[in-house]
Amino acid sequence: MRRRADVDRLRRLMRQVAACRACQLHGFLTEVRPVTAEAREARVLVIGQAPGPVTHREGIHFAGPAGRTLAGWFEAAGFPSGAAHKWPTLSAVWLTSLTRCFPGPSASGNGDRAPTSREVALCRPFLEEEIRVVDPDVIVLVGAMAVRAFLGPIKLEDAVGRRFEQDGRAVIAFPHSSGVSRWTNLPENRTKVERSIALLRAERERLVDTDAPSVNILSRGWQHDS
Repeated sequence: MRRRADVDRLRRLMRQVAACRACQLHGFLTEVRPVTAEAREARVLVIGQAPGPVTHREGIHFAGPAGRTLAGWFEAAGFPSGAAHKWPTLSAVWLTSLTRCFPGPSASGNGDRAPTSREVALCRPFLEEEIRVVDPDVIVLVGAMAVRAFLGPIKLEDAVGRRFEQDGRAVIAFPHSSGVSRWTNLPENRTKVERSIALLRAERERLVDTDAPSVNILSRGWQHDS
């Protein structure tokens, strides 16, 4: 039987994340505001690249346009619909990223700066501990950086639309969900996203079928402010 997440341990981990100043000490960032999450049970863990400016401002992973796209994919896979920026109320999903602070705009001014490999390495212990403690059944990788970090040197087009397995967990890849990404402009890539959605839907149905208590978790709707 799947063990329950240690919520107290998650709370301690989130406090450690909030207190982290490693990227500032190493000269990567002048302002650090690590994004954390509310400690809770989760069956699916989503890993993105890094917080964007809206997430940086609101302190909620995938709070901006990227979150709306991601929510659309999840809704297409049968997860509850609702206000996309209220992800924390959907306890079936744990949202996180390779790095925890907004890296700032790119030098070109088009989108956000991609974190360096060293920044990703500085945050990696937090991510590994999250995975250990949350102990998800499914990991969803969003974007090429997250895909390479977990699946190795693989092209995004070779990862999206396929089901991988790692440490007994299903791993499903999606492209970066920000509006800056043009990857889904190609029809063949949109087809691959549809395959990933179908894979995610199959995993959700499997969890509901094999673990009766998960029905409440995986089918409850987002709550929005009035």
